[in-house]
Amino acid sequence: MAPSATETYTQAPPTDRVLVKPWSRPSQTKENLDWAPLPKIDLSRFDEPGGKQALAAELADAVNRIGFWSVVNTGLEDDRVLKQFSIGNTFFQEPLEEKRRAPCNFAEGEYFGYRENSRWIGDTGVKENIEMLNIPKAIPKYDDVPKHEIIRQNYAEIAKFHRDVFDKVVRKLFILISIILELPENYLLNLHAYDEPSDDHLRYMIYNVRTQDEWDRAQGYSKGGHTDFGSLTLLFSQHVAGLQIRTPEGEWKYVKPVDGGITCNAADTLSFLTKGYVKSTIHRVVTPPKDQINVPRLGLLYFSRPSDTAPMKAVPSPLLDRLGLLTEEDKNPSGPVATGIEYVRARVKDVHFKTVLDKREGTSFEFKGLKVNNYFD
Repeated sequence: MAPSATETYTQAPPTDRVLVKPWSRPSQTKENLDWAPLPKIDLSRFDEPGGKQALAAELADAVNRIGFWSVVNTGLEDDRVLKQFSIGNTFFQEPLEEKRRAPCNFAEGEYFGYRENSRWIGDTGVKENIEMLNIPKAIPKYDDVPKHEIIRQNYAEIAKFHRDVFDKVVRKLFILISIILELPENYLLNLHAYDEPSDDHLRYMIYNVRTQDEWDRAQGYSKGGHTDFGSLTLLFSQHVAGLQIRTPEGEWKYVKPVDGGITCNAADTLSFLTKGYVKSTIHRVVTPPKDQINVPRLGLLYFSRPSDTAPMKAVPSPLLDRLGLLTEEDKNPSGPVATGIEYVRARVKDVHFKTVLDKREGTSFEFKGLKVNNYFD
């Protein structure tokens, strides 16, 4: 059964066209922030003779040690990227009644639809400031997932962008990581095939403006970071600083926006598949710099998650075997294991099906042998 929102249209949607107002990136901060040095992968070289092998060599240290990197020259024109930002920005300015028409069904661990900024942060008296809208892949499986009117009106363009992000970036990254692992080039790609059902989604996201006092109270409650649920996360450049990663040395450093590029990171299910060789990096969002604190932090992201039936079992990588990461149990093709959708749905439900954001220091989430910390200092 296809994932669905918890509510559907109770009446015919309006026919008036929603005006998508152009959005442009705000000015970058002038503060001297401590930026993390991240590798930059030029995907224009992917189809050159020997290009994949050269790029895989460049990416190897990033996926194993840092877990974050950027890609440039993706073939995704910036005017198309800005149009997607504009659609998202317009959506978040819609009346709350319209945004609530198709909410995420967190009770079932489903993540398609609208997430309202309704949860309280412990006993701080401050609510989360995040809103998001998650749009599934444009494949027949998800034709009946409810759509907000602005999405319905712009769906052909959104669906084309959704597919192109996968084909021009995600597909290539899975091939490069397979090469690093000494697997057949399409091995990881086959576990994340676009035309197969999965919880992949394009996300419009906004961090609404807070006062300094609200930021202080919220972050005083929890300064820890988190890891992402799926396999790969892509973050399109938007210029408002605030994203930090915890480096291999244990320091928090800012991630600098990349002009014309996309910031990428590996996530939990890819780490499970590689016995931790591919690093699911801890990250967080903190108070923006003072010259950006009054600017909403609009986000455009793509989340790649394993196909619904993909087994969460270590891949048969010769590299992992040589490193001693594969056990005899890992090499045994039989035996019950969680599937990609089972793990992701269970994790989404655990994290999001609640009205108050609770402190989770010292706790972890475990599902059918797959374990991840809930909180990272």
